[in-house]
Amino acid sequence: MTVSLFNVTGPQHRGTEPFQFEETFRKSGNEIPVRFAKRRLSGGLSDGVEVLEVDNGLLSFTVLLSKGMGIWRGACGDVELKWDSPVHGPVHPRHIPVFHPSGLGWLEGFDEWIARCGLNSNGAPEFTPSGVLRYPLHGRITNMPAREVSAVYDSETGGMTVSGTVDEAALFSSKLALNVSYLTSAGSTRLHVRDEIVNTGSVPAEFELLYHINTGFPLMSPGAEFFIPFEKMTPREASAKANLDRWNVCLPEAPNSPENCYLFDLAADRLGRTRVMILSASKERGISLSFNKNEFPHFLIWKLMRPNGDTYVTGIEPCINFPNTRSFEKEHGRVATLDPGASRVFNFDIDVLLTADQINATREDIAALQAGAAGLIEADPIREWCE
Repeated sequence: MTVSLFNVTGPQHRGTEPFQFEETFRKSGNEIPVRFAKRRLSGGLSDGVEVLEVDNGLLSFTVLLSKGMGIWRGACGDVELKWDSPVHGPVHPRHIPVFHPSGLGWLEGFDEWIARCGLNSNGAPEFTPSGVLRYPLHGRITNMPAREVSAVYDSETGGMTVSGTVDEAALFSSKLALNVSYLTSAGSTRLHVRDEIVNTGSVPAEFELLYHINTGFPLMSPGAEFFIPFEKMTPREASAKANLDRWNVCLPEAPNSPENCYLFDLAADRLGRTRVMILSASKERGISLSFNKNEFPHFLIWKLMRPNGDTYVTGIEPCINFPNTRSFEKEHGRVATLDPGASRVFNFDIDVLLTADQINATREDIAALQAGAAGLIEADPIREWCE
């Protein structure tokens, strides 16, 4: 039986009061505890942030209802799904100056495991010829609150779903709605993410979209590796070029280390399916990301190897455009357009790899994709990809 447990607009639950649901899913002699819990944080920069905690008995994660339906952090078995940002959050959007004149105010609230960048823009800050900020770093959607949030539990299958809508709209501007869904099931190591972007306006609307999926200590530490099948790849900046021979490993911690970004045209099967993996230095734990290139034609990895807490982090980032200024991306045809009432759907799966069998199977999948691909490395940044 499917039960709607929580709906901010429905009769079961209204307002900002806490909510908790606990159940035991029974199947084939197994008893798996599952839980949903909604609460409002108090104190410091987190004061007033509303979160929804989901626990399927093995995989748990915290959805930020006040911040674009991003995921703050999670865990699966002994794998921590998070990074240690110098920002101690989650930070309420009221404290994040997204439109700071520098264009970099977004960074004052950045500590999520999964954060969406967009929708009107999602790359580097862009300014008018007179120096006025036009598009801030990574856009607005991460710091917009959700509406119509719901949690659903299927007692027969153990399925667990969290959904919500985040609006990015303004008078005399584009009017976009982001419908977010997270799906998992009792005892699973998989999280499925399904997003839909809808143009709710009466004229065509443009958008960009990129996902930060960030992982740090302890899973990512010096010697951890990336496994990425590709047709072509390039470093984005001089520091990345200097480390090109080590693009697929996590480097030792170094104070004031520059960020390194590598941009990819991924290899995929005939249906567009592709897969990447990050693997711990011990080679005993990992995370796999699977998606379709027809939905996400571009991909990048981001590495910042400063001492943990300032900041040792890696990002695996599916996207429809690279994180350059919006004008550069539009010039190169990577800004999408939606007709009035039209929508686009984006899906990806995150699998936490806890066993040697899971890791080996993922390696084999990626090796098979790479076997049929060119694997071309461009030593100098590709001009059409890197501003």
